[in-house]
Amino acid sequence: MIASSANSNSEPVNSAATSGGLTNAENKNSQTRQFVIRFTQSKLAVAGLIVFILMVLAALFAPMIAPQDPYDLRSLSILDSFMPPGSESFEGAPFLLGTDGQGRDMLSGMLYGLRTSLTVGMGSALIACCFGATMGLLAGYFGGRFDAIVMRIVDLHLSFPTILIAMMILAFLGPGLMNVVFAIIIVEWAYYARTVRGTSLVEVKREYMEAADSLVLSTSRKVFRHLLPNCMASLIVIGTIQVARAISLEATLSFLGLGVPITQPSLGLLIANGYEQVISGRYWISFYPGLALLLLVVSINLVGDHLREILNPSNEK
Repeated sequence: MIASSANSNSEPVNSAATSGGLTNAENKNSQTRQFVIRFTQSKLAVAGLIVFILMVLAALFAPMIAPQDPYDLRSLSILDSFMPPGSESFEGAPFLLGTDGQGRDMLSGMLYGLRTSLTVGMGSALIACCFGATMGLLAGYFGGRFDAIVMRIVDLHLSFPTILIAMMILAFLGPGLMNVVFAIIIVEWAYYARTVRGTSLVEVKREYMEAADSLVLSTSRKVFRHLLPNCMASLIVIGTIQVARAISLEATLSFLGLGVPITQPSLGLLIANGYEQVISGRYWISFYPGLALLLLVVSINLVGDHLREILNPSNEK
């Protein structure tokens, strides 16, 4: 009798817990569904996302898609140099977008250059996001003197032009792939820190943070398990926009001769290799890499701008 009574009393609790779990799962699915619906309402954002995904896939599968390996000097012929788009090599191979001064197929060079630009831009933006977000979270959580010191460093950092700081760093370290990544990290982390710090100052005063303080949880758990997830909306928006900025900055540095080496050309370096030939009518050497860079940056910005509208709490109805 006692056992049956205990079992009968436990059943409502289990059923309530089960229904509560289903409710949480349904809420998450509903939120995801609403986000997808709101995102797809913007045709420009959807088009930008499609273009970005296609360019990422083209970069990933460049060795299989590219008609030629631009790094293999044995496949290059000086006789194929400066051929216009649509022409054929002496061996009969088509050059859809023409060739440059070394006889390199421009389509192949752009696919491999896209890999370098995306790797440098997205990799440096990710590392800068991790460091800057950590500094912003700690500044917003601790406040006081630590917050003042971090924010003064951020204000000093943001008072100088981004390109100027990057050029000074690369003038000291020299050009190179890892040096460019390091320079972009240095110039970008402050944007993440300032954005996350502003959000965390608001979130730190919420009830869930007071509950975490009353439970005497560790600082790392309160910051990274409770505070960080509630700052992700602003972090996603600023991260998307900063990826486009990082790609543009890398292209600018490579165009100026301070970026990636010739053996690892990016879109910016491809533009630099052909801009002197524009006057002589060989426009395709710079035009097509510039068009690819424009499409890449614009597509990311379209997605980032729409994400900012969706994730902005003031725009919720």
